[in-house]
Amino acid sequence: MTVRKNQSALTTDEKRRFVAALMELKRSGRYDAFVTTHNEFIVSDTDDGERTGHRSPSFLPWHRRFLLEFERALQSVDASVALPYWDWTVDRSPRASLWAPDFLGGTGRERDGRVSDGPFAATAGGWPINVRVDGRTFLRRSLGSGGRPLPTAAEVESVLSMPTYDMAPWNSASDGFRNHLEGWRGVNLHNRVHVWVGGHMATGASPNDPVFWLHHAYIDKLWAEWQRRHPGAGYLPVSGTPNVVDLHETMRPWHDTSPADLLDHTPHYTFDA
Repeated sequence: MTVRKNQSALTTDEKRRFVAALMELKRSGRYDAFVTTHNEFIVSDTDDGERTGHRSPSFLPWHRRFLLEFERALQSVDASVALPYWDWTVDRSPRASLWAPDFLGGTGRERDGRVSDGPFAATAGGWPINVRVDGRTFLRRSLGSGGRPLPTAAEVESVLSMPTYDMAPWNSASDGFRNHLEGWRGVNLHNRVHVWVGGHMATGASPNDPVFWLHHAYIDKLWAEWQRRHPGAGYLPVSGTPNVVDLHETMRPWHDTSPADLLDHTPHYTFDA
């Protein structure tokens, strides 16, 4: 059984293996296919049209499937690797251990955001940006950008306490747990972290930055915690809702998995806490 661990608890060898698996997926071209998929859904998911990966109830099951596909790709390289998660309510500083040169590397330089240390720096040679939002071919970050700090534990708690998964109009204007976690309303959790990291994380091509996977593994963990606290409050909508994915409808691009199939993560992985 795969166990997803807090990145702060990873051993030196676990960090090394995770990075090495990322590098192999990048070298083979498989990594960039995930970046392309995410970017295409960011572009196509709109409040007033068909929406699947974002601005919609299926934000959480879609990303759960997306992460599962990516984790399986990593494990095809090294079976010991699992996706770690980044608890940004605790590791809140650009000086936190995940930004060290032996793991993800740090922030970008001021003039252009270019990451200059760690395995994903352009100077290391193994992480060219091929799915681009502009002409630049290097990984960019601007840790602490956006003018707001990372979300706090109290802010997370305020969202976990919401009793209803989602509600009409089923988009970025919705009330309920999903939209407050996604970050279009209220204390702005998921979206705010993307902006705080900055650089590629603030674009549709955000998986260009490997921290994307750690961030979304934590979002997935928060969904699991919400489910545990609210066992009687399931995924909504159930049926008959235009432009969004109902409980038993399959999700693009896979066409073989519905939100109902992904409500329980435990057949696939558990968390360390």
